[in-house]
Amino acid sequence: MSEQLGEQPLPREIRCVLVPAGDLRLLLPNATIAEVITMPTPEPVDDAPEWLLGRIAWRGWRVPLVAFTRLVGAGEGDQELAVRVAVLKAPGGHPELPFIAVVTRGFPRLTTLNAELIIPTHDGTALPPGVRAQVLVRDDLAVIPDLEMLERELAPLVADEA
Repeated sequence: MSEQLGEQPLPREIRCVLVPAGDLRLLLPNATIAEVITMPTPEPVDDAPEWLLGRIAWRGWRVPLVAFTRLVGAGEGDQELAVRVAVLKAPGGHPELPFIAVVTRGFPRLTTLNAELIIPTHDGTALPPGVRAQVLVRDDLAVIPDLEMLERELAPLVADEA
């Protein structure tokens, strides 16, 4: 029916990125990643939750920097790995919040996935804030972050700082 309406069929495969964040791997569509950069010094945000490390300057924007591991209560991972920042395109179209930055350790890894390669692993217990789903991608456990929730939480904080 979708072909009758002139809609494009859904892609069979999607290019994704596994972003290491402490003991977690975040699974994101490749198109969500704007850039991966070295860790700059963030400027503090008043009354920020402990998972919001501050804001970083990036391409003329002041982008909120999130420690996803702190948000979800995960371990910080291998302290020997280089700390980087993945700048993500925010999904909601807020004019003051077009990007969200996330702390990473190690290198993000590109992968091409289809529905058969992503296996939900959630056991029915409540997911931590900021996590939309837990999945197995080939041999890697990963979480799909809830970027919309992150954006809702960050929007009032960055509006005050703009």
